[in-house]
Amino acid sequence: MPTELREIERKYDAGPGARLPDLSGLPEVASQSEPEETILEATCFDTDALDLTRAGITLQRRSGQDEGGTGWRLSLPEPHGTYTDLDLPHAPEPPREFLELLTARLRGRPARPVARITTARMRRTLRGRDGAALADVVFDDVTAEAFGPLATLSRWNEVEFELADGSRALLKALDRRLRRDGLRPSRNTSKLRTVLAGRLPEPRRQPRQVHSGPSRSAGEFVLAYLREQRDQLLADDVMVRRDQPDAVHQMRVASRRLRSALRSFDALVPKERRQKAAGEPPQLPAELRWLAGELGAARDEEVLTERLLHEAAATAVELVLGPVSARITGHFAPRRAAARERLLDALESPRYFALLDRLDALLAQPPAGPAGRRPEKTLAPLVRRELKRARRRMRGAAHAAAGSERDVALHEARKAVKRARYAVEAVTPVFGKDARRTARALKEIQTELGGHQDTVIARAEIRQLAVRAHADRENAFTYGLLYQRQAEQAAALRKRARKAWRQADGKKRTAWAR
Repeated sequence: MPTELREIERKYDAGPGARLPDLSGLPEVASQSEPEETILEATCFDTDALDLTRAGITLQRRSGQDEGGTGWRLSLPEPHGTYTDLDLPHAPEPPREFLELLTARLRGRPARPVARITTARMRRTLRGRDGAALADVVFDDVTAEAFGPLATLSRWNEVEFELADGSRALLKALDRRLRRDGLRPSRNTSKLRTVLAGRLPEPRRQPRQVHSGPSRSAGEFVLAYLREQRDQLLADDVMVRRDQPDAVHQMRVASRRLRSALRSFDALVPKERRQKAAGEPPQLPAELRWLAGELGAARDEEVLTERLLHEAAATAVELVLGPVSARITGHFAPRRAAARERLLDALESPRYFALLDRLDALLAQPPAGPAGRRPEKTLAPLVRRELKRARRRMRGAAHAAAGSERDVALHEARKAVKRARYAVEAVTPVFGKDARRTARALKEIQTELGGHQDTVIARAEIRQLAVRAHADRENAFTYGLLYQRQAEQAAALRKRARKAWRQADGKKRTAWAR
């Protein structure tokens, strides 16, 4: 089992002759340690195409007396300059546990040594009044050798700081101090990227900057959004394999956003190259629907379990007759385990790898659609199409007969509202705050309708639980209470969804898309 360390760090380029800057007078800092010197060596592993380095991931075999010591380290990037470092003991080859986490990045491609990095490090630890370590600031003299056909030898200096128990205020103060002393944030997020800079593309600008650039066509905008969601899907894939909280939900959202964008902005998406030999493969939206379904099965079992256990716990003790919570847990536990196993099988399947390969190929093509027009002129009618579709579904649900017909209609309306919401959220960098307001309103409606669908599924499960309890000669009274409570919640959710839709569907709310 790997040990885990989460880091907030920043890197700065230091010119020849630079030294560790003066760190006195920083907020929260009461003292700083004497400089401590160590020598670190790391052999970095990647595919021939540098798939890990391109994603900001570092897999390395380390030696030295610095934090982490000798062994393997896998560094996974997270938002806002945060990294999660996973450590395992020394072994001759990359650990199987790490390779399994990187399955979606590697897709069967071997990870080989691509560089060796030697660092002479000078470290200072900043401490607060209570002696707690607030941050480490290091000056690194780096010598690196890149392997392969373009083998190179390079040397440079950099300053890095890692936040420990210090606050964001200290983070900002350190940044100001280093900039004042002439240091500038490094363009590369890791030493490995610096070593391999000649084999890597220029660091990509932030997605929001890419989206909203004035010279961008609508097609470029959509491709940037799709690339952002593809990257999120792959980042979530690692979290799902690590069984992290909410990871399945987040990965399903990314797959749904991809599918919705491919459908909503179809005229601006490059056409897939077709396989002619064995017939045409399914369309990418269909394959993303399959992936979302595999993720949804695992997520739905989790949500149902939590929902019913919460309802049982909220019931007065004198009204709970029989082992209700135990029966709920026993009912769902094997299903959750089976759904998790099916999901992991799907994420190891050739079908999943083919889906990722097709996404990569699609995003490598030039953008489609008209060029030379302002993006909003092209995007607005596509968003209006989704809003109209949601309006039709909501009207249909309002006129559906009570019972299963209405439940189905509301479920279809929820899917249309969700697709409209994703389309609106995708274009907010172009249309600004008015689009953000519409997206928030649609999210509220989707939440209410999603809650309604949960009550529909929950009532069916409660009925099964009641039947089995009765067959086992248990009192089914409490299940009747839970069923009725879900029915009452459904009525309240329908009412709130209708009210929220009336407020969201006004001309003022959607005028920006006209």
